[in-house]
Amino acid sequence: MTVATETWLIFQRSMRQSLRNPFWVVIGIVQPFLYLALFGPLLIPIVQSTPGFPPGDAWQVLVPALLIQLGLFGGLFVGFSILTEFKAGVVERMQVTPVSRVALLLGRALKETAVLLTQGVLLTVLAIPFGLRAPVGGVVVGLALVAVLGFAASSASYALALRVKTEEAFLPIVQSVFLPLLLLSGILLPMSIAPAWLFALSRVNPFVYVVDATRAVFVGDLFSATALVGIGVALVLAAASLLWGVRTFQRESA
Repeated sequence: MTVATETWLIFQRSMRQSLRNPFWVVIGIVQPFLYLALFGPLLIPIVQSTPGFPPGDAWQVLVPALLIQLGLFGGLFVGFSILTEFKAGVVERMQVTPVSRVALLLGRALKETAVLLTQGVLLTVLAIPFGLRAPVGGVVVGLALVAVLGFAASSASYALALRVKTEEAFLPIVQSVFLPLLLLSGILLPMSIAPAWLFALSRVNPFVYVVDATRAVFVGDLFSATALVGIGVALVLAAASLLWGVRTFQRESA
């Protein structure tokens, strides 16, 4: 079989497992919806009265950030699923088969990407009654960015889970990484209104560039420097995470 066929088989298997237990999929959309309903109205007067906010209204600032949060949250915690399979011996049985190690990772990561993309579309549609107005092209590019980011986060999460092999080690590492990334990415409030030292600190966080890019495309700036830099950063993160994940799967098979 080709790598594409093997990837498709792993994708189908992972998707069936998710459909049997859609709890995490539902949680993934409920949490951003609560931000829309409970935080969005508070942001409207802040955007109107605070200088330094990115272009666009409150929803063009909040919704892209929630999409990125969805990609980060949904991707970084998927390693728990492979830890369950690892303890049950499923991963070991797959690794002794001739299936490509690339397919073992790619099929899982693409399934997570498909789930995140579905959640992102639903979130965007739900934001329209609240007042979101954005160009169709910008929304498409923004959702593509979320998909790339989700793929990167999922690949990294699977790689990390296989390295540490226990929930007791995996959870503290992910939480210690996720919180600083979240706070320094400008998801809840843009880093453009932060003090100079905090803004400078945020520049070392690659996800802040993806957040800024998603906000830029939601107001129609598809070819701005902000958008192009964010797209480039997202692609580099995806490539690096895929490489790390494949090497980890290969090492575990050795």
